[in-house]
Amino acid sequence: MTRQIVLDTETTGLNAKLGDRVIEIGCLELLNRRPTGNHFHHYLNPGRASEEGAVKVHGISDEFLLDKPKFREIANGFIEYIRGAELIIHNAPFDVEFLEQELALAKLPPLAQHCAGVRDTLKLAKELHPGKKNSLDALCERYGVNNAHRTLHGALLDAELLAEVYLAMTRGQESLVMELEQAPAAAPADAGAAPERGTLVVLAASAEEVAAHLELLQAIQAESKGRCVWLAPEVRTGN
Repeated sequence: MTRQIVLDTETTGLNAKLGDRVIEIGCLELLNRRPTGNHFHHYLNPGRASEEGAVKVHGISDEFLLDKPKFREIANGFIEYIRGAELIIHNAPFDVEFLEQELALAKLPPLAQHCAGVRDTLKLAKELHPGKKNSLDALCERYGVNNAHRTLHGALLDAELLAEVYLAMTRGQESLVMELEQAPAAAPADAGAAPERGTLVVLAASAEEVAAHLELLQAIQAESKGRCVWLAPEVRTGN
């Protein structure tokens, strides 16, 4: 059974190295490419203010986050949720860098020790649609995914949209091997004799048809100067 986790984060800014932190994690589970309804979603208190530009993108105020848990408080639940699964992330290096930082600050092992790998849907989209816009909104439009309710970025909403986009982008990969048709059951050993086959009727040529055929072959024999292979040897040699 293939287990995948579609994941998105929102952050206080764009640069983890400068101290920006995760403020929202949204995940949903796919089992054999089917959403299960098993979500993991938390808003987080980053312990610092969000940049003005970031707030314009996600709309999450600093005041709203004041009573939310710290990442370290939900870290074990997050690790258990993603354990052994492949992570599906759009522009994965961005989210992965922030998650690695949060795990390190919580004194926990890196992401690679908890999940089975990461698939970057932005990289996949660029391979499928080179030279085109491959933002999540652009992909929603391209694959007919309704994102009219996405006025602001939100981790869980974006994960839900990304799941639909990912399944649409990879629909041809669902199965590379066609299921074999079920073989018919063998007849029981005591089922009796094999069913009768139809009788083959052989119609013999008439004397006139034989004579006409021989005449044709002799004409070919004469035209080919004795090389008609359909005549019996004694007829070809005249013996």
